Amino acid sequence: MNKYEQLISEYDDEIIIIEKYFKSKAKGLCNGNKIGINKNIGTLTEKACVLAEELGHHQTTVGNIIDLKDPHNQKQERQARLWAYNKLIGLMGLINAYEHGCRTRHDVAEYLDVTEEFLQEAIDCYRAKYGECVTVDSYYIMFIPHLMVGKII
Repeated sequence: MNKYEQLISEYDDEIIIIEKYFKSKAKGLCNGNKIGINKNIGTLTEKACVLAEELGHHQTTVGNIIDLKDPHNQKQERQARLWAYNKLIGLMGLINAYEHGCRTRHDVAEYLDVTEEFLQEAIDCYRAKYGECVTVDSYYIMFIPHLMVGKII
């Protein structure tokens, strides 16, 4: 089962998830307990990333946040995205990818079954949250100048 199917299965008791063609360029929309995913999205990997963000909105967002010029809405958008990054990647996901032998961004994204763009956005978000590096258990994760994971001996 791929990540998209796993997410649908995990949340099918509480959220109605439908795929349909959107008139807008939006990839996903969340309204209450309903999430729409644009059928124009080409891969299941990208659909999983979009669904994770919309699930993040379901879990963290209150009200209509379409106007992203409003700082309060921007904050809620960041919270939903962080939720999605943690759901599909997380710091332990980066460590697991390292332990699996992944050394390039492409390899990490493929191992985690996320798009490279989603992975880069997660790395940027984690850098904003944790700074240049963070230590998790016996590993260090550096975000600058690029993603690097290592085991502390």
